[in-house]
Amino acid sequence: MKKILFMGTPGFAAASLAALYESGEYSITVVTQPDKPKGRGYAVTPSEVKVYALEHGLTVYQPATLRDEAFASLLAEIDPDMIVVAAYGKLLPKNVIDYPEYGCINVHGSLLPEYRGAAPVQRAIIDGRNVTGITIMYMAEGLDTGDMLEKAEVPIGENDDFGTVFGRLAVCGAELLLRTLPHIFDGSAKPEKQDGSLATYAKKIEKADCVLDFSMPAKKVHDLIRGLSPAPLASASLCGRMLKPVTSRLSDTVSGALPGTVVSADGKLTVVCGDGKCVDITEVLPAGKRRMPAADYLRGAKIKAGDRFDTVSGE
Repeated sequence: MKKILFMGTPGFAAASLAALYESGEYSITVVTQPDKPKGRGYAVTPSEVKVYALEHGLTVYQPATLRDEAFASLLAEIDPDMIVVAAYGKLLPKNVIDYPEYGCINVHGSLLPEYRGAAPVQRAIIDGRNVTGITIMYMAEGLDTGDMLEKAEVPIGENDDFGTVFGRLAVCGAELLLRTLPHIFDGSAKPEKQDGSLATYAKKIEKADCVLDFSMPAKKVHDLIRGLSPAPLASASLCGRMLKPVTSRLSDTVSGALPGTVVSADGKLTVVCGDGKCVDITEVLPAGKRRMPAADYLRGAKIKAGDRFDTVSGE
């Protein structure tokens, strides 16, 4: 039975870990990120990978760094035949990548060489793409530059958000990983080099990326909202109060009002954008509260047609 060191952290990675475990084909040891504060109460919370691993009796390690002698010794002790990485959250040093006989394999959430980097799923949605996918690849020292082993496409619907696409990618990645590993172990895999001239980069989502600018076209506003939902969420200020849209739809309404103007506050929040088209915001997260239907928020906040969002570019 081949020994696999699995390195991953969120639910996306837990799906691949579950597939490996349930196959019964591999001896698995797990490395995941240390427990971190999470949620409104900032309670220290284990990763989804740790939760799954402990529930199924797998050994779990949570090193603070991969770059010290302690982890090098741990790696030698585990002595894996292969390392499988899925959204671990840190770059792996060369000595870790080079250790296993059968290589270090990554489950990456894009169709490489497009969207190399930390936030491929969010960036694809924000860019308005209608398809993304999974690439199973060998890891190399560069950022997602290794040879590709397998790819599979996953569609992005007009109203999909980061959460729904991420869930589909998790399932796709787990299935593709299971299909790929036997070919690596028996020597029949056919790696393909990436064309670096086609590479694009998916930078980490920063706070500034989340500011909602209603001077953009409605489609861009909608894509930003759904690309950042369910977290970290786009943010804007309406009548001096911070408001984070959770769910939106493209509206049939067209208006000559200034961008950011509320043109309807009847059950949903309809806002005009830079191209005169509108978005319907149907679910929101007000500051200091839980997410709620826009209709509930509108009843309490007394927002009316003619009110305007404060965060509009170029003013």
